Amino acid sequence: MKSPDIPANEVQRLTSLRESGILNTGEPARFDRLTRLARHLFNVPMAIVSLVDAESLVFKSCDGLCYATLPRQLSFCGHVILSDNPLIVPDAMQDSRFSDNPLVTGDPHIRFYAGHPLRLPDGAMVGAFCLLGHDARSFSGEEQALLHDLAAIVEDEFKAISEATTDSLTGLFNRRGFEHLANFAIASAERRAEPLTLGWLDLDKFKQINDRYGHAEGDCALREMARLLTKAFRNTDLLVRHGGDEFGILFSDTDESGAWIAMQHLTEEANAFNQTSGKPWELAFSWGVSEVNHDDVRDVSGLLRTADKRMYAMKQQHEADLPMNK
Repeated sequence: MKSPDIPANEVQRLTSLRESGILNTGEPARFDRLTRLARHLFNVPMAIVSLVDAESLVFKSCDGLCYATLPRQLSFCGHVILSDNPLIVPDAMQDSRFSDNPLVTGDPHIRFYAGHPLRLPDGAMVGAFCLLGHDARSFSGEEQALLHDLAAIVEDEFKAISEATTDSLTGLFNRRGFEHLANFAIASAERRAEPLTLGWLDLDKFKQINDRYGHAEGDCALREMARLLTKAFRNTDLLVRHGGDEFGILFSDTDESGAWIAMQHLTEEANAFNQTSGKPWELAFSWGVSEVNHDDVRDVSGLLRTADKRMYAMKQQHEADLPMNK
């Protein structure tokens, strides 16, 4: 048996997969309709929409099988994401990559496999739309074209999920997307015994920017804040515009002191922006940080309350002294 190779862009691919929100969001019924249709159209006993995570194959829809996940090293789909082209295996017993695979020699006794790669809107290859059968069979060019069309529909669903979890103004995660991913990150950090810290910030005197210079300038300030966040922090940190002028950063593998240093760096970036922006307003913000206590924190809501309380205390201390004009 040949285990699937690891793509050269694996770190970036996994980051895209987890930040997309599709691992933990999206109504299964959306995908179940497509796999049911595929079983009928291709006359196969099994059809799957899968995602290839770091160690496992995660099924968004699995019609004809009872699995929720499978080890990645056993998966056919792990091979699919290595190429732009579909993987067609007419007879797995005659294919040296799969002939002794436990999924071939035992349940579910796969002989035929056809898998089309699935991409996210950013181009990351994350999974497969696949058909499985108990008997060897050919797969025509017309059938491949039909499978391609079904895969395109799944990719449209991925795009819809991504848009539903993204703030249209700034491109950061919105509240819904962030909460799903943050809760996943908290559980993952607990399993790995790694620190995780939330940074929370609120723009100072943002209402005055809107009132004095107009909402177009207010939107510009929000976009510039998002740009500074993206510039200042790692691509493994989750960034959110939670609503209005509130932003958050979930710092991966970072304790509270490390997050404090990172937020001070963000303040320096904002000061540098103010020196050169040419805008009549300045970017300034109050902030707080809160580290996950894995003994009593199970979701992001409690973490957010603590960080928000600390942010508000900072705002009370210095908001009145922040200049409005340069």
